[in-house]
Amino acid sequence: MTFWEKIYLPSIFKGMAITFSHLFKKNPTIKYPEETRSFPAVFRGVQILNRDEEGRERCTACGLCAVACPAEAITMEAAERQTGEEHLYKEEKYAAKYEINMLRCIFCGLCEEACPKDAIYLTQTFAPANYDRKGFIYNKQDLLIPNPVTQPEEYAKARGTIGKEIK
Repeated sequence: MTFWEKIYLPSIFKGMAITFSHLFKKNPTIKYPEETRSFPAVFRGVQILNRDEEGRERCTACGLCAVACPAEAITMEAAERQTGEEHLYKEEKYAAKYEINMLRCIFCGLCEEACPKDAIYLTQTFAPANYDRKGFIYNKQDLLIPNPVTQPEEYAKARGTIGKEIK
């Protein structure tokens, strides 16, 4: 070893130069509550059950989304529409019970692709944190988008600006 290698001064100065250069680089940390991170258009977040323009539910409980789900996270029970409920459900058959277990969901988007009625889609929203397992099982009321006729502001907020357009 040479004299300069024995005293480690060049190595110390190299390390200090690298450390000093980091002062002028952009900070990669995002201050979360004040700043939000932008996501690409292909980001898949929490599922939502869609309504048509008149506020009726699109889901006909055909079960294709549950069959397509590789994690078996979707469960549903079908029921028939009664007379007088034409303003609530688009078809004669509807989902009386619709649940997604978010602990099992892998956000693959196969449920969205399998649906023939465009009733379910993945939004640009994160799945919120929770403290117990029951909070991660979303039922139909948790997943259903607000009614566009009676709640237009909430509907626009739930629909979002990024992602595919809802028909």
